[in-house]
Amino acid sequence: MSTNYISTNIIHLTNNSHSLIALKVSNNKNKKNGTNNQFITIISILLPLALLAAAATAHEIPAKQDKTATVVVEGKVYCQSCKYFGSWSLTDAEPIPSAKVSVICKNHKKRVSYYNAFETDKNGYFYAELKDFKMTHYLLDHPLHACHVKLVSSPLQSCNLLSNVNNGINGSPLRFENKVLFGKNYEAVVYASGPLAFRPPNCDPETIR
Repeated sequence: MSTNYISTNIIHLTNNSHSLIALKVSNNKNKKNGTNNQFITIISILLPLALLAAAATAHEIPAKQDKTATVVVEGKVYCQSCKYFGSWSLTDAEPIPSAKVSVICKNHKKRVSYYNAFETDKNGYFYAELKDFKMTHYLLDHPLHACHVKLVSSPLQSCNLLSNVNNGINGSPLRFENKVLFGKNYEAVVYASGPLAFRPPNCDPETIR
């Protein structure tokens, strides 16, 4: 006499990191009413469970909002003393208010990816927030490699010639000094450049060391 049996195979269906379990039911060639009734009973149990699992996937907890990371460049601009004309010394130098500098960044394809001009405050200090700065390559387009600062203009007629102190003409590189600013949904990584300097147009040769 042949034996009727039901073989069960558990199949895992993955959907949005949730596992649904379906039960595959097969019977032998000799199907009888008793076997069919068992099949219907099993389906009637599993179907509500599957619907509950599907509903759970529709109510996932939203991901935590990431903080916005901003790149900032800071530095100071001075008027170099005539005593140190031709050198990089800033001894006896005076800060220049309202001086303008530019921040230029080039990507790894040598194309300008960012440019903007910034003005110093009354203490000759500039705080350049590089809004919309983007990196297409996490290493080659990093600000330390891609960005530099140049002198643009000085409002002082008595001190408005560009000098290459700390590469203010060629482009002063950035350096990281472990300074990060935190706020609500805000994080600013601060890089330093310079200090940079203009020099007087007319320096008495006797005052030059």
